[in-house]
Amino acid sequence: MLVLNNKETRAALSYPALIDAVDAMFKNGCVMPLRHHHEMEVPGEAPATMLLMPAWQPGHYSGVKILNLFPDNHLRALPTIFGNYLLSSGKTGEMLAIVEGGELTARRTAATSALAARLLARSDAEELLMVGTGRLSLNLIEAHSVHRNLKRLRIWGRDFDKAANMAREAQGAGFDVEPVRDLEVAVGRADIVSCATLSVEPLIRGDWLKPGAHLDLVGAFKPTMRESDDTAVSRASVFVDTRDGAMHEAGDIVIPLGNGTLAPGDIRADLAELTRGQHPGRQSHDEITLFKSVGAALEDLAGAILAYETVRGGTSAA
Repeated sequence: MLVLNNKETRAALSYPALIDAVDAMFKNGCVMPLRHHHEMEVPGEAPATMLLMPAWQPGHYSGVKILNLFPDNHLRALPTIFGNYLLSSGKTGEMLAIVEGGELTARRTAATSALAARLLARSDAEELLMVGTGRLSLNLIEAHSVHRNLKRLRIWGRDFDKAANMAREAQGAGFDVEPVRDLEVAVGRADIVSCATLSVEPLIRGDWLKPGAHLDLVGAFKPTMRESDDTAVSRASVFVDTRDGAMHEAGDIVIPLGNGTLAPGDIRADLAELTRGQHPGRQSHDEITLFKSVGAALEDLAGAILAYETVRGGTSAA
């Protein structure tokens, strides 16, 4: 059985290939049961979350991700996410690979946002603002740079020193990123605003968004958390990765649905509908688009298959 650590997983999942793999999985579909989502008490700290996410392509591949998310791990200088993905043959049940779950999750999440931006952001988008300084920040910067010619890259965090450190890390990876202090000004300039935070209160005000902006919301993974305010939702054409996930788990969608700012029918399309051409995506130069990602098991399956076949030289289990 193949076992991939975080570095091997990263090497096997180049963003151009991963974005296309996620695109194909949304387009072609797979069996994706409701994921198990369990809150775990951590005495004296923020509650942790255990996720169990199964998915399979009948007769081809099957897999499940087991993921532990501990928000206060930064206090111990540890990653927020630990986990693994177990990939099996969908024909025989043979265990094929264990893929490091933290790296897989970070990269497939960024690839999904980049896929959405490929379908929704303006083709001439040149400026990206990254909101958040955690693990996903550099992943999102790298992924969003694949299909848009981004000439100006900026990053904002509540702690400016952390934003500056992340900017230096991004510069070391070949991206000319500038840390910024004024979030309102930075949002107002950006063509793409990508947010990956654990905020429980809105950070992005809809009044700040310029015409034609694309807002990519990745954090705020619980119904009580949100990164955007009601004005952002009401000004934007709203898209999601999966309707069920977004309407039940994402505060950026759940809260506006609850207070009447948003109706279920106002969600223009999910990624399956977008990738299949059932919705045209962006329809005007000045349209503001909002994409909310909560993560889906099919994204993990797409990434695990790509990692396995990349390392095995394209060999399929089917």
